[in-house]
Amino acid sequence: MQRNDFKDHFSAIADSYATSRPEYPDALFDAIAAHVPAHSEVWEPGCGSGQATRGLAARWARVHASDPSAQQLQRHWGHAAAMRGEGNVRLSVAPGERCELDDGSLGLVAVAQALHWFERERFFAQCERVLAPGGVLAAWCYGDFEIPEGMDAAVSAFRADIDGYWQRENAEVREGYAGYGWPFEALPAPALWVGARWGLARFLGYLNSLSASERRKLATGEDPVYAHRSALSRAWGPPDSERELRWPLTLHLRRKPV
Repeated sequence: MQRNDFKDHFSAIADSYATSRPEYPDALFDAIAAHVPAHSEVWEPGCGSGQATRGLAARWARVHASDPSAQQLQRHWGHAAAMRGEGNVRLSVAPGERCELDDGSLGLVAVAQALHWFERERFFAQCERVLAPGGVLAAWCYGDFEIPEGMDAAVSAFRADIDGYWQRENAEVREGYAGYGWPFEALPAPALWVGARWGLARFLGYLNSLSASERRKLATGEDPVYAHRSALSRAWGPPDSERELRWPLTLHLRRKPV
């Protein structure tokens, strides 16, 4: 494995990222599958701990999942099987701007919640190279969750506490990658939502997995989730109760010319 220079915001929180991020809805993969045949091979750069890989592997013949963080890949959903050479997922440590797959070999490049960290000009050049004619680039992101009923004050106070620690790229996520200089022509894409039904512990784990939470902790020595835990817990209600959470999801689909 080679060392890669990249903006590493998640290796230090790989455990909480792997266990606390929401799963993507079937409707997302169905929307992509409407344009990409099931026999296609897929490259998933910036795969992290595999939140999207499972859905991709269930629908397409072969998934080449890569991430610059070895710590993330060690917690990847398909890590054990991939290390044994089983299944249809291959993992590799590599940045999103580099792909060792053959020219014109892929039907799909799929990027889940990661494109904002890439050097896009270099990444798009890789898409041009590895996608077969008619192949599809699918990139998606989800923004802030809708605040559950009765939690406005507690969640808003927490968000205000970490607001100054977000990176510039996180604003691009909230904007749904608006204004990006995309390659290829756009395909129709539906408006989607990520949904989850969680208990309090999972919700607090998700807040811990935010890069701004970790950056604030490193900068100040204070854990913002711990600092707001009491207020968030009171607003949540009984600790064993579950709540519905929703995140708006933006999907971009682009087809390489035939």
